[in-house]
Amino acid sequence: MSVEKLAAKPPPKVSHRGRTAAPIASSNADSEEVLEFEPFGLMPRGPLPLNEFLDITNVDMLRGKNDVNKPQHNSQMYANDSLIVRRGQEFQIKVTFDRPYKPTKDQFAVEFVIGGSPQFNKGTYIPVFVTKDRQSTWGGRMVDSTDSVVTVGITPAADCIVGKWRIYVAVMTPYGIRRTKSDESREVYILFNPWVAADSVFLDDYNERLECVLNEEGVIYHGAFDDISERPWNFGQFDYGVLDACLFILDKAAMPITNRGDPVKVTRIASAMMNSRDDDGVLVGNWGGDYTYGVAPTAWTGSTEILLQYASSKMPVCYAQCWVYAAVFNTFLRCLGIPGRIVTNFFSAHDNNGDLRTDIILDGNGKIDKIRTKDSIWNYHCWNESYMSRPDLPPGFGGWQVVDATPQETSDGMYRCGPASVQAIKHGHICFPFDARFVFAEVNSDVVFHSRNRDGTLTVVKVNTSHVGRLVLTKAPGRDARRDITDNYKFPEGSPEERTVLEKAEEYGSEHEKFTPPKGDVELEILLVEVRLGDSFELKLEFKNTSDQARTVNMYISGNVVFYTGVTSSEFLFANHEVTLNALTARTEVIKVPSKDYMRKLVEQANLHFIATGKVKENGQIVSAMRVIPLHIPRLSLEVSGLAKVSEKMLVIVKFTNSFKFNLEDVFLRVEGPGVMPPTIKHYSMITAGSSLTWTETFYPRRAGQTRLMASLDCRALRQVYGQVDLTVEP
Repeated sequence: MSVEKLAAKPPPKVSHRGRTAAPIASSNADSEEVLEFEPFGLMPRGPLPLNEFLDITNVDMLRGKNDVNKPQHNSQMYANDSLIVRRGQEFQIKVTFDRPYKPTKDQFAVEFVIGGSPQFNKGTYIPVFVTKDRQSTWGGRMVDSTDSVVTVGITPAADCIVGKWRIYVAVMTPYGIRRTKSDESREVYILFNPWVAADSVFLDDYNERLECVLNEEGVIYHGAFDDISERPWNFGQFDYGVLDACLFILDKAAMPITNRGDPVKVTRIASAMMNSRDDDGVLVGNWGGDYTYGVAPTAWTGSTEILLQYASSKMPVCYAQCWVYAAVFNTFLRCLGIPGRIVTNFFSAHDNNGDLRTDIILDGNGKIDKIRTKDSIWNYHCWNESYMSRPDLPPGFGGWQVVDATPQETSDGMYRCGPASVQAIKHGHICFPFDARFVFAEVNSDVVFHSRNRDGTLTVVKVNTSHVGRLVLTKAPGRDARRDITDNYKFPEGSPEERTVLEKAEEYGSEHEKFTPPKGDVELEILLVEVRLGDSFELKLEFKNTSDQARTVNMYISGNVVFYTGVTSSEFLFANHEVTLNALTARTEVIKVPSKDYMRKLVEQANLHFIATGKVKENGQIVSAMRVIPLHIPRLSLEVSGLAKVSEKMLVIVKFTNSFKFNLEDVFLRVEGPGVMPPTIKHYSMITAGSSLTWTETFYPRRAGQTRLMASLDCRALRQVYGQVDLTVEP
């Protein structure tokens, strides 16, 4: 046969046979037709006399928002007509027969099926019986029987598979089992249940449970630890199509159906699937600043648009950075019933070799050697915490677990991180799965300054043990307030407990060199200054001489535009000063920073990073200080008008003034609100310098309650412009 003919032949089909008896069910979307009549052995000739036996005429899933099930299962907020319940808790259905049900004579069961090739021993086929003498792994009971209508109570096992189940009602006859036909309206979503103690995601704090499962409105913290900014986010876990999109993510990962009841396995798979690096996951990361072929990470206002686009296109969505990964992951967690929250770690180390340190190389004069200094510290980094028990770890290490979807380093060959026990991280048990060592380094690394000698060797001249992991924040439950959870991750800096933890980490093979550079007598601090984007400002360096002799310091001050990951984009300031300090005195040096020097070099996060290093002439002491200055961005103004009532027409008015001396081109505005307004986009080709815009958009609230609208403005020259407005919708 010719080479051309061989090349034209289709590749042979790959079979599982010879390795397993049947393919592993790994898609919730797969279904296998269940026989409407399943005979017992040989059948008599002619038509079966089935009219003598019980028959089903209707099955009512009680799936309305005002029926008994959804309010009891805290699922009435989902924009989904199907029945949605939580495992480990009873729900009810009504079955109507063609005649009154006779318990002594009639036998029936409610069958639950998920995935392909359902089997009882795999937990993918569950028959539920209503008599006490016959029960399966799920509980069943007769709640009520009136004439031909029977109300059945069903309690799924607290560790059952989470996903979309198909339901059949089966009646036993002497000839076989007669079932209802397959019907999409009788499908039921079963979710994790943080309200039930038997579930591994049970969270006993009521307020925390409401926040971390039911709240759709988020606040994400960014900026600098001493100049914190906030951006609103619509998690939208109850929006139309989001639940199916979350289940599709697990299908896309080919996660075995049988593993989908374990929150440890679900969150680990999902942390890999949120990024597209190795599995065509949800989001494409981009830290380069060119977002021509997608949406800038700073432009997103919620998760709904991202998840629906991914589920419909089956392709990764462009683009994301850490807070977008964390926000979409948080939607996934809350949608499936796993308590989740977003955490921001200020000055977050990216340790890729496990040595728990960030190295800064100085030349002989105390100036930073930018060629040899390779490490960087993220100004902030966002990850998630999910709440669950950890039966795979020793007692005491359940509770909040770090899960991080931002692709930084691989874990077991894939870009993912966690779940890692927060308690294990705090106490230095970094050997515990998963990735506790990496997270420990993010909050506990040292910043080590080295002086490079002429022969190429390095001498440690200064160590900062408290710079990394300076502040860890999350949103407080029930209100838009910050909650400092740094103590959850680490003991106070310098405390005996902190030293003990570091020693414990070293026992598990985490190298942590101990440096004891000589203590100096000159202290330096770069003072905090708040700067609006486009303004000139003064940078103040405060020196303090604690010795009883005069000191002279040769200083180098470098100002850089940096990405929020700490990576330098470009340098806009370099100055060297000789500072003379009298004995036991303090002195402030002022450096003027014109706006024209940094504006033309800005990247989207608008962060300026200053580092001052120097050497004391008299004793060779190295002094250093670092400061991140986030530039303050103008905000959007939002107003609402109209009758705030379900299904009534309302208006949102978005206003913005371009107060800069340059035009804004190719501007995108976004606005959305949980339960009231889907994501809506408006494009402006230009907003000229000094001009204002007003955008009015109509919306119809679909749900009553307290909510808010969130908006963003984004263009290449100006990013991170946000605004929000609260409103209360009446029924």
